[in-house]
Amino acid sequence: MIDRKHIGATLEPYTVEVERGRLRFFAKAIGETNPVYTEGERPPIPPTFLFSLENEQPEPFGWLTSMGVRFENLLHGEQSFQYHAMVYAGDKVTFEPRIADIYEKKNGALEFVVRETKVKNAAGVLVAELRSVLVVRHG
Repeated sequence: MIDRKHIGATLEPYTVEVERGRLRFFAKAIGETNPVYTEGERPPIPPTFLFSLENEQPEPFGWLTSMGVRFENLLHGEQSFQYHAMVYAGDKVTFEPRIADIYEKKNGALEFVVRETKVKNAAGVLVAELRSVLVVRHG
């Protein structure tokens, strides 16, 4: 069982630059055909691009291993985004994640870890809030 002491823990913030080439590759990979995401000097990011940037840190899953989560028991359960401002190629964004909740279902056979992340631009303006729910299977 995951120790509930982790609820409310803030994880190390990190900053990522939105690279234009990677942004174009992502748009192509998801089948996005709207040229607004692939042309020009500063195209905006597609709606789910922040999810991939969220893992742009040296140890993207280190926070889970530090809680004793084994990857063979891990499932991605849910992802949601709330946008407050546009993000464009060339922008630098800072991710500020925290463990929002840990709870169980099915008499402990399933545990859920909720991570909420605030994303801010270089001026410190909140541009998005991400929420992911990971499921840990036991037994």
